[in-house]
Order: sequence, then structure tokens, then C-alpha cells
Amino acid sequence: QVQLVESGGGSVQAGGSLKLSCAASGYENIFNNCAMAWYRQAPGNQREWVSTINFSGDILDYASSVKGRFTISRDNAKRTLYLQMNNLATEDTAEYTCAACGSVSGGFRAWGQGTQVTVSS
Repeated sequence: QVQLVESGGGSVQAGGSLKLSCAASGYENIFNNCAMAWYRQAPGNQREWVSTINFSGDILDYASSVKGRFTISRDNAKRTLYLQMNNLATEDTAEYTCAACGSVSGGFRAWGQGTQVTVSS
């Protein structure tokens, strides 16, 4: 059974940084062949795509709202996805969820449970 577990969320002041992790288990060799993504959902809002990384980690894409501040990366040996978030703003407050194996347009096959990020002014 495939599992994605996020960690690294927390509370931070505006301008601060956090690094989220998403550990995959049950994937074995599949992880290295899957694109992965981060999404977020703020209270009362729809889920919003944040960033995508391809299976080899050399094709990255970001939502305009986070470009230049967030960096997505992956370590296939550790089967872990990361999201480095710098210069956080209050509007970045949301639950962040990782997703694996799929695409933004077609949907992803596996989802984590989410980790909360709260940015205060």
C-alpha cells in the first residue's frame, strides 16, 4: 500500500522559512518514475496547486504566487519530496499536501494527509 507522509509544518512569522518533507513508503521503484507535487488549501478556499517536479528532478514548475520564494526538490534514494519555503507571507497559511504519480491536469494517484503551515504577521 502506497503511503505519503508530510512533516515540517508549523507556525512562523512573516518573512520566515520552513521546509516541508513528504516521505513515500510502499513505492519502492515506482517513486523514482513518478512526478510529484505540492498542493495547499487554506480554510474556505479550494485546493491550490503549488509546485510540481518530474521523476528525475530536473523539470520544476511553480504557481506564480510562490515562484521565487519556494523551491521543490526530491531525493529519490530517500524516497522523499521537499518544499523549501522562504519569505513566507500570511497568505501562505494553509494545509500543505503532497501528491504522487500523475499530473496537474490528469490528477495524482496518491495523496498525503497534509501538514499545517501557519504564518503570522
